[in-house]
Amino acid sequence: MSAKRLPFDSLGVRAVVHELQPWIGARAQKFVQRDDLTVQMQLYKGGAAWLLLSADPDFPRLHLSTRLKKLDASGPTFATELRRRLEGASLTAAVQRGFDRIVDLWFETDAGSWVLVVEIMGKHSNVILVDPQGRCAAPMKSVGITKSRRPVLVGRPYLPPPFEERPSLLEAREGDELKDSEGAAPFTLEWIRHFGLEAFQRAARANDYHPVFAPNRGAYPLSIGELGEAVPRESFSIAVEQAAEEFLERVHVDRRRQSLLGQLKRVRLARELAIRDLQNALDTARGATALQQRGELILAYAYQIKGQDTELDVIGYDGEPLTIALKPDLTPVENAERYFTKAKKAKAGQESNRITLERLEGDLAALDSVMFQIESTDSEQEIDDLAATCRAHRWLHQQVVAASAAERPFEGFAVRETTGPGGWRILYGDNATANDYLTHRVAKPNDWWLHVRGAVSAHAIIPTGNQPTKVPKETLLAAAELVVRNSPSKHSSYVAVDYTLKKHVRKPRGAPPGTALYTHEKTLHVDLK
Repeated sequence: MSAKRLPFDSLGVRAVVHELQPWIGARAQKFVQRDDLTVQMQLYKGGAAWLLLSADPDFPRLHLSTRLKKLDASGPTFATELRRRLEGASLTAAVQRGFDRIVDLWFETDAGSWVLVVEIMGKHSNVILVDPQGRCAAPMKSVGITKSRRPVLVGRPYLPPPFEERPSLLEAREGDELKDSEGAAPFTLEWIRHFGLEAFQRAARANDYHPVFAPNRGAYPLSIGELGEAVPRESFSIAVEQAAEEFLERVHVDRRRQSLLGQLKRVRLARELAIRDLQNALDTARGATALQQRGELILAYAYQIKGQDTELDVIGYDGEPLTIALKPDLTPVENAERYFTKAKKAKAGQESNRITLERLEGDLAALDSVMFQIESTDSEQEIDDLAATCRAHRWLHQQVVAASAAERPFEGFAVRETTGPGGWRILYGDNATANDYLTHRVAKPNDWWLHVRGAVSAHAIIPTGNQPTKVPKETLLAAAELVVRNSPSKHSSYVAVDYTLKKHVRKPRGAPPGTALYTHEKTLHVDLK
């Protein structure tokens, strides 16, 4: 579900400019930052009115406002820049450029004439203060030289948007191709198809507006009749303000929904990968008998094996011809033992893998159900409740955002992170200093620590939240495989990986980075072939 609205188009701009005319001569006296891309200024002329200017990509707009909302910001803002230059200035003109979505607000100060340019152009919208010399004094959004052929930077000359000149919709005639006209927005064209070009032009030229607010659709300066349900409003500004509040609330909910779904999609992918690995392991386990028989046949026909043979052709237990793969660098007994070990390993983890697979499949079904509910609701309260459900299932993790180089995750050390089966995090180092930092500064006493036995390798950590017994064996095996793949042993066929709790790992005094001594270890065997 995504938020939909009527566009704030050229006719809307014209209607707001018309509503501003009684305020020509007003003094600008207050400037408030409403959010990062929205400011409000107060105009005073016998009475006070708030003027809202927004470059929000979801709903850029310009209108008189009845409500004031401040941004809790301690640093300098666009409103700060406006206050410094325009406080006490007189609004001398509010002009729409042609029939486009650009408005020039002219202010007179002791330093000369300043122009506040409001460009309503979707995601490219901007509000730019231009000084008396025609330079950009304070853009709401700076645009660098590499980002656009029209940079918007402090001190550079202000240039209008590089649009091709088009005939105005107000000057069009019946039979013209209206969609190529200036001001031809989709809803405007739909209105003209129903009520006629002449009626549109007559209302626009005479500023004869009948503004309406259409729930769940937006606002328009003219009555929309059979085009949809709408509520008349005293002014277009009031209609726009009501539409903005409704629309931006939907946008807020939609952003929350998408953020939550984005996290859950990553968790779902991790579950799918874990389930696939377990299914592969169970498939292998079902072949344990065949592996055992291959080992027995190698021993029975060992006398036929020559020194560099890579295959052994025999008659299998079922009476059919069978070709058994051999490793030429191993003896017949070692080749047989290799098959026996695989068979033993497959049988040993079969029951554990089956239980874990059932748990993960149930978890995935629950995850899919919650994701469907999140996609189906527009209620912020329901999304909050569903987010709480996700946290209860441990599907959500606190995201750490680095604010500066000094605050980067792992302080800039080459520590990598991945998600293992069951959604458990696995951290591992890319070099000796990263291993040292990971083991002795990141790991907690009850986190699992892994390293290739008797050889150089990456150090790996599985954070356990002080509950090491809850980490499933398949997660340990995934971490062990990472350790082997990040070691000189990655080309070996059968590698022993030790694992122990971090509290049993220490670094000898004066030893080089990456050195570790450990006790209470257990061993896993990794076969990458």
